[in-house]
Amino acid sequence: MRLTYFGHSCFRVELPGAVLVIDPFLSENPHGAVDPSTVRCDYILCTHAHQDHICDALALARLHGATVIAPFELANHFAAQGAKSIDLMPGGGLDLPWGRIQMTPAVHSSALELPDGENRAMGVASGYLIKAAGRTLYHAGDTALFGDMALIGRHRLDLALIPIGDRYTMGPEEALEALALLRPRLAVPMHYNTFDAIRTDPEAFARRATAAGHAVRVLAAGESLSL
Repeated sequence: MRLTYFGHSCFRVELPGAVLVIDPFLSENPHGAVDPSTVRCDYILCTHAHQDHICDALALARLHGATVIAPFELANHFAAQGAKSIDLMPGGGLDLPWGRIQMTPAVHSSALELPDGENRAMGVASGYLIKAAGRTLYHAGDTALFGDMALIGRHRLDLALIPIGDRYTMGPEEALEALALLRPRLAVPMHYNTFDAIRTDPEAFARRATAAGHAVRVLAAGESLSL
């Protein structure tokens, strides 16, 4: 399993048999715009409908023939535009030839931000458990701290991707509590410093987490790691 970070909450996960992109925010990413045509993938996992998490989902689906996996209403939205899609809801999962995806709860909102200023509700926000190649990855999505992270932690996580930017998600303090519940072998912080409203110091978070007994690695945009 090889993970590449594109900034914000966007990752590519390369597995034997499939390549996934989670929360595609590429062409408009302030960390450094990436051309979606260069990010080959087979599946696109969207945690919720906010623009900074679905920006390039439809482009990736059309360019690469990829399948969008998303909460029910959002999956139907992409299907209506001609994309191949799979709908899930929190608690549900899907076995695929290369592994399993399970949708988890997230405490957040989910709405399409339309050009006329309307916010159109798109069901629930979510996270994902990805089990493949003998590894288990958790992408928390945009979320507050919630006690049932302890139940997610029972999956013996090899890697947890958790937001730390505060204001719209957990901040560093609650992200530390999340690590205590999740107990991953390694955590990577996300959803910080993209905009001024979510500015924080990931290295300071990593130092505090290490002092509390957690392994944390801060990735720069474009950086990869292998599990």
